[in-house]
Amino acid sequence: MKHLFLLSVVLAFASGDFAGEQCEVTAPIGQIRGSILTSRLGKKIYSFRGVRYAEPPTGQQRFQVAIPAADWNDVFDATKEGPACPAINGENITEDCLRINLLIEQLSRSQLPSANDPVKRPVLVFFHPGAFYVFSGQSFYFGPEYLLDKDIVLVTVNNRLATLGFISTGDSKAPGNLGLKDQVVALRWVQRNIAAFGGDPDSVTISGYSIGGFSVMLHMVSPMSKGLFHRAIMMSGSMTSEPYPTEQLHLAKKQAELLNCPSDTTDAMLVCLSSKPVENFTDTIPKFFEWYNNPTLLWSPVVEPEVHGVERFLPEQPVDLIRKGKFHKVPLIAGVTKDEFGGVVVAVKQQHRLGNNSILDDLNNDWYKIAPIAFIYERDTPRSRYISTELRQFYFGNQSIGPDTYDGLAHIKADSLITFPLHRTVKLFAENTDQPIYFYVSSYQGRYSFVMWNKTTPYGVVHHDDLQYLFFMRKIFPFFENDAPEIPIVELMTSMWSNFAETGQPVPPTLANNVTWEPYLLETDNYLEISEISRMKTRLYPERMQKWESLFPLNSK
Repeated sequence: MKHLFLLSVVLAFASGDFAGEQCEVTAPIGQIRGSILTSRLGKKIYSFRGVRYAEPPTGQQRFQVAIPAADWNDVFDATKEGPACPAINGENITEDCLRINLLIEQLSRSQLPSANDPVKRPVLVFFHPGAFYVFSGQSFYFGPEYLLDKDIVLVTVNNRLATLGFISTGDSKAPGNLGLKDQVVALRWVQRNIAAFGGDPDSVTISGYSIGGFSVMLHMVSPMSKGLFHRAIMMSGSMTSEPYPTEQLHLAKKQAELLNCPSDTTDAMLVCLSSKPVENFTDTIPKFFEWYNNPTLLWSPVVEPEVHGVERFLPEQPVDLIRKGKFHKVPLIAGVTKDEFGGVVVAVKQQHRLGNNSILDDLNNDWYKIAPIAFIYERDTPRSRYISTELRQFYFGNQSIGPDTYDGLAHIKADSLITFPLHRTVKLFAENTDQPIYFYVSSYQGRYSFVMWNKTTPYGVVHHDDLQYLFFMRKIFPFFENDAPEIPIVELMTSMWSNFAETGQPVPPTLANNVTWEPYLLETDNYLEISEISRMKTRLYPERMQKWESLFPLNSK
């Protein structure tokens, strides 16, 4: 208990002016100095950014499991934005990127953590989106200004991405899932140190969006994550429709080819790749795409081979682990946006207006090649051709893919990448858990979106759009002042997410319009539509979901 847990604020300016204020925490790992941010409602946020949770994965450690950060004797400076892991269009990229941000609302003097009276707030850990090759956990993407008006501790996480995080050769040299194992190291860091920040290590909720939500699902089935969390939130991300591979040697060999490395043996390939500048990896990420930034998911988690002395993050197919009950049974929130990847229509229409129809031409003329790439399923088999034929008929009928069938193009992209995989996951968990699941569809359309018509009007409610009501994404969207029309949704979503982190229930007994968010039931396929007037609904896109179920049936138990 000797490390418990002094949080001191050093005032550099007059009271009420937070600029220049700093704060220090003494945690088991060492002293950490942070700075002061301000929440939407004007509260102080103690901010510790870029805190190292693992040693730099450089040199001989580049393709190895992360080593937990060693305790330090000096004061760790966490007053400024930390680095990002190597990614497309990243800012302040470095391999020394295994960092977390820790953010906590102001503690009153009576609430200072101490050995006799420790503060214990629920902890919300967030894994960022980005398909394992975009984004980071940095606060200019996922700022705390909205969530930290609630009484929680927020932790955002960086992990290795792309080849550096997910190279998998199917043997003991690179069994795979390094980026997910980074997240485990971060969660173990939280268990050891979060009490110093007023967080409760026995009340940790893991959350994530898109590939971050996918990561949450994998932590629920991973033996490495046992005891590291107590609730889970999967936003617009879950398992793919097809079984996971046991290796992705073809991607490793492609990376070797792009960097002029040998690929005849794993040893020779890894030695050469370990010698290359990190920028070589980020510069070549776009060369992995096969057709207009497709497939969206390049590097997949893998079912790892058994390697002596190495923990396996994923020892079996997730579906099998869930059906066997070999997963962490915790309360769960899961959901999608109304339109998900439907924004693809905007890109097609804009291209069409410029007199370029190459996307539509490719889809119409080379459907059997393009469809498995764009919608991510097996290729070059009789089954693949059957699936492609059925999908085309279902979404487009006997028409060409064009202006009259844009809705079909929007729906097939959304359903293949997000809506069907997550819907299937919710049903699988519901069949095998005794814990509540809260299912939702985000339908609120504000003024801003990741996909806009002519920079003025949102296409709909697409992938990532609901993140702007939980986080201040200052790199992308403006700050919502107190009179902004989006504020009721900000209040609603931050309340639901923070209440869930505290109690395992996402809302007080009723919402503003006397609607209760009921736990999910298989019989009714019920979900909460989150909008200006939230309401419970049943049967999510039933015809569309049934079509995918018929094309991608799960093997019987």
